[in-house]
Amino acid sequence: MEAESEPYVRLATLRTLHRVVADLNAARSLAGTLQAVVEGAVHGLGFDAAAVSLVRPDGDLVVAAVWELEESAFGGPAVLLGQVGSRESWERMLSVSDHWGTLRFLPYDRGWAIGSDIPTWTGDGPLPVYTNDWHPQDILLAPMYSAGGDLLGVLSVDRPRSGKRPGAWTREALEMFSLQASIAIGNARLRAEMQRALARLEKEQQALRASEESFRQAFEYAPSGMAITELHGAGTGHLTRVNDALCRLLGRPRATLRQQRFADLVHPDDLELLRRTSAEGGRAELRLSRRDGGYQWVCLRNSVVADAAEGPSFLLTHVEDIEERKRHEFQLAHRASHDALTGLPNSAELRTRLGRRLCSQAPGTPAAHPERERHDTEPAYAGQAASYGAHSAFEGQGSQVALPHGYGTPDGFGLEPGPDPEQLGRPRECSEVPADHVHALIPAELPGGGELWGGSARPGAAEKGLAVIFCDLDGFKSINDRFGHKAGDGVLIEVARRLQQVVREGDTVARLGGDEFVVLADGIGREEAKDLAGRLRNAIIPPMRIDNRTARVGVSLGIGWAGCGMSIEEVLHVADERMYDEKRARGGPARGARGERSHRRAG
Repeated sequence: MEAESEPYVRLATLRTLHRVVADLNAARSLAGTLQAVVEGAVHGLGFDAAAVSLVRPDGDLVVAAVWELEESAFGGPAVLLGQVGSRESWERMLSVSDHWGTLRFLPYDRGWAIGSDIPTWTGDGPLPVYTNDWHPQDILLAPMYSAGGDLLGVLSVDRPRSGKRPGAWTREALEMFSLQASIAIGNARLRAEMQRALARLEKEQQALRASEESFRQAFEYAPSGMAITELHGAGTGHLTRVNDALCRLLGRPRATLRQQRFADLVHPDDLELLRRTSAEGGRAELRLSRRDGGYQWVCLRNSVVADAAEGPSFLLTHVEDIEERKRHEFQLAHRASHDALTGLPNSAELRTRLGRRLCSQAPGTPAAHPERERHDTEPAYAGQAASYGAHSAFEGQGSQVALPHGYGTPDGFGLEPGPDPEQLGRPRECSEVPADHVHALIPAELPGGGELWGGSARPGAAEKGLAVIFCDLDGFKSINDRFGHKAGDGVLIEVARRLQQVVREGDTVARLGGDEFVVLADGIGREEAKDLAGRLRNAIIPPMRIDNRTARVGVSLGIGWAGCGMSIEEVLHVADERMYDEKRARGGPARGARGERSHRRAG
């Protein structure tokens, strides 16, 4: 090639480069590109052998492709395939080589620069006669770099067919070829990476589709309700997806539920619990409205589903039907707190309700919450009605001022310490009551009030308070003796019914035990309490028909008043004493004969 005229060399070189570069770009894989590089160096540039050492991810170079014009009898450069040389050895050899532009030429007399770990092969060509003859141990290298300047690999060529060291035009052709080869190798690597990425993506998409299908089936066909709630954007809080089980549970079509939020469905008393559960995740038992207007007890279990990049994206809610369990729980709670015979609150429930209304802080003394001792026209106690017809705590309205209740603490009726004030029969400590608690105060005595219905007059006392009316049936023992306990039970049931018809909504009628009943009426004055006692008496004394027999009982009533600072036993004791004061005034059994009366234990 060097003997040709300059114009012809240039034209031939361009044609050759065009053909081999076209072959480079036509390769479909990295292996095909590397093979095109070595074949192009041999067939297009006039060398007998060529090899490409490719940089591995760890930085070392591995012989990835070789080509020889005529296969050697002893294997030739093909024996180099797969051999690895360290990056450090390669860089040292390149640094001591002669720089022919971008090419590196290492003459045979600098063979000491070749590291022992660099794969080499020496042909059996003739020894040089002239200075520019090619020596079998000469090495010509064409480093190939990426667009960013990173070493991609090294193209090694050997034995120019002219037998001479390459001249200017061959070097230029090799430089151009190595540049195109580096571009082709970079593109091939990029294609290979893209193909691997596409394969991984397809595999991940298949796994995602399988996962989504599994989730869809688990969601749609779950035996209990499932819902997905948006956490961001304009649809925050709305149900974006519900399953058939939830639709059946609430009796609502899917299209209707998807326009609503759980906040639109929850019972008003459970709204705050829902908000806490939705914000924090976790579990809550609450009531959701049904299409028929009723409420369904459910257990909500919330799981926040988060995106790795954007954080929480939606809320997955499992809605379990617990209606039957709640029904049994309420039944058990009702049995524990209510009389089995009459269905009225029993003695323990009566003490619990009193304990909710009272605190240990006597009005007029330094209080932990002084704002409680004020004139207040709001209900002194508001209780939440329990489901399934359970009695609500008593409610009432009263106008109160801060004055001592006027009662001392008799021996044996002091405050009882304990961890559970409502169960142990004592009012709550101030630290145990809510901040909006309003003190229960004892109303002022009516002018000219009698001993049976009055109390110690206190200047400026409250106008209204919590009345405790103790009711003891007269003549009940004779009914038991004459007609039997079944008839006696019928009388107690009828008395309980009549008492409940007289009191206001929110008042409490409880059976204390035997033939004794107690009425709690909050937010009434002394005159109203006296009037209520009269109506209770008038409701009880008319004859009643029990088992085809006519029975009649009387009643002795005593009105006491409950105030903060009093113990629950003290409150009941005072009302009991007033009842016996009336009984004595009417010529009834004296206190000493109390044990002779019939006391049937409340069930």
